[in-house]
Amino acid sequence: MAVLIDQPIWPAHNTVWAHIVSDSSLDELHAFAQRAGIPRRGFDLDHYDVPAHKWQELVALGAEPVSVREFVQRLQASGLRVPQRDRPQHEN
Repeated sequence: MAVLIDQPIWPAHNTVWAHIVSDSSLDELHAFAQRAGIPRRGFDLDHYDVPAHKWQELVALGAEPVSVREFVQRLQASGLRVPQRDRPQHEN
């Protein structure tokens, strides 16, 4: 059971973002996010978006840094991954 964090490489809103997921349960993920002060609005069905400036703090709190590839593989293996086709579509 681990909370994983990928690298902050995803650009949006004038910064870059990382993601955190649990490799075992959403309860674990939500509990970690709450301890870290990450607002629930950062949750996106199977992960939280986190700004780059929080990355070191999250690692210090116990998030395990992994490559993007390992991040996706372990999220898929957990059964918690929500495929793109199952995500609500946003109108632009």
